[in-house]
Amino acid sequence: MEASAAATILPRPEHPIAWRQISPGARKVLRRLRQAGRNAGLVGGSVRDLMLQRAPKDYDVVTDARPEDVRRLFRNSRIIGRRFRLAHVLFGNEVIEVSTFRGAPDPDHQRRSPGDLLVTSDNTYGTPRQDAFRRDFTVNALFYRASDRAVVDYTGGLEDLDRGCIRVIGDPNLRFREDPVRMLRACEFAARLDFEIEDETLAAAFEHRREITKASPHRLIEELIQLLSSGRSAAAFDWMQRSGLLPVALPEVDEVQQAPSGTAGFSQLAGRLDERVDTGRDVPLAVLLSTLLLPRIVVGRERLEAGGTGVRRRRLLQLVEDVAADFGTRYALSAERRRRVVRTLETFQRLCEPEHSPHSVQQLVRREAFGPALELFALLSAATGSGAEALEFWRGATESAPSRSETHTPKPPARRGRRRRRRRRHL
Repeated sequence: MEASAAATILPRPEHPIAWRQISPGARKVLRRLRQAGRNAGLVGGSVRDLMLQRAPKDYDVVTDARPEDVRRLFRNSRIIGRRFRLAHVLFGNEVIEVSTFRGAPDPDHQRRSPGDLLVTSDNTYGTPRQDAFRRDFTVNALFYRASDRAVVDYTGGLEDLDRGCIRVIGDPNLRFREDPVRMLRACEFAARLDFEIEDETLAAAFEHRREITKASPHRLIEELIQLLSSGRSAAAFDWMQRSGLLPVALPEVDEVQQAPSGTAGFSQLAGRLDERVDTGRDVPLAVLLSTLLLPRIVVGRERLEAGGTGVRRRRLLQLVEDVAADFGTRYALSAERRRRVVRTLETFQRLCEPEHSPHSVQQLVRREAFGPALELFALLSAATGSGAEALEFWRGATESAPSRSETHTPKPPARRGRRRRRRRRHL
């Protein structure tokens, strides 16, 4: 749909979104903005999911109020962001993201080299139509207008919802260069919604796949974590491979796609992770990130053991350090995240050792990283169909191991010496 074309408007009776379906926090934000005379509504994934009759993960509000105005209206809010400033309104555990209608980014405010289209500052405000065309994909640009509860479509998102299609708004060759993270998001949305990526969008992602290296590593790692915890990571990584993104963004995953027959390809491992996520229990962050590195660790271990002789533990631990250092540098992992990944993978390596004394078993079970490492072991066992006996051994060791409180011997209270009487001096 061209930027000048008339918008498609679905009045309340013609779409499935009911006001009561929206979270209480989002309804409060919309009411107060309307009471302040502001144009406001829902936008993004919440409108898309409600139109598909799915439960939204979160709610984004868009308005003509500036972030400072939102901050004055809501004492329970804070302003965040540098590339694009917005407000977070807090209601207990629920966070409502409130952004201002955006316009075209000001080229004078960009910090980039000549010829580069990367957008580094996006704090130019505009109209609802302009805001819609600044968003990434048509299905994410639908606007649920709070004033009359109609759904407004400026970009052709309603048609793409019906077709099950992920399409970039505008020229994908320009939009992916403006923000390379959009290529990764296209793969995630196609997997999450079970949609297809439109041909021109997929071709542009392949053409500009190396632009992903220009994106903020902090944004990329958060997108990857979101992808891994979506329950659809196997399909997302398949789209990353089809678009050519995988070898650029995650070489450690790409290199094991043609792994030896004794090693699980990443797709099988990701599938087992998706099953784990679908149980509804939180998966530790260390497990999510370690899953990306586990195939390279397993392949590296096989190469070290190919000589037929045992490999010293120090060599295996160095392998973990090297793989984690490469990944951690590329994605600017915090020291704490890197530490957790290294400890989890090191402990996983110990669980793979063929023999353990009773003392070493107890030491391993009491490690902080033992739980995540055992989850990794279980994922790999399910993916390869091997290691079930060792897995049961470690699970049994967990059940029989004494808790930390049981093994902790409290220190005896310090003995207090007799208080010496102070001699009075007679003057």
